Amino acid sequence: MRIQHQDSPTATAQELKTALPPLFRVKLINDDFTPMDFVITVLQRFFAMNREEATRTMLKVHHEGSAIAGIYPRDIAETRSRQVAEYALTHQHPLQCVIEIDR
Repeated sequence: MRIQHQDSPTATAQELKTALPPLFRVKLINDDFTPMDFVITVLQRFFAMNREEATRTMLKVHHEGSAIAGIYPRDIAETRSRQVAEYALTHQHPLQCVIEIDR
């Protein structure tokens, strides 16, 4: 237990920095079979993007091979990735979603 004096700050910047959990990027991976409209739907449905944002992100996936759909704490990133995989499988599309640490 730490005792604080009235003239000392509650927590130092270093303590706050180390207390935050690491964040993870959720990335969509391009493939030759998943329709562009389906990717836009996924981005709107699972990543709360509007149509314009989703279209820009889909085009980045298409032209660059992958794009970040969102950055979240690990449990949320894993959930979103799993939801995308299940949704794509249900609709018979090979869309892949991966997570990686955001450094």
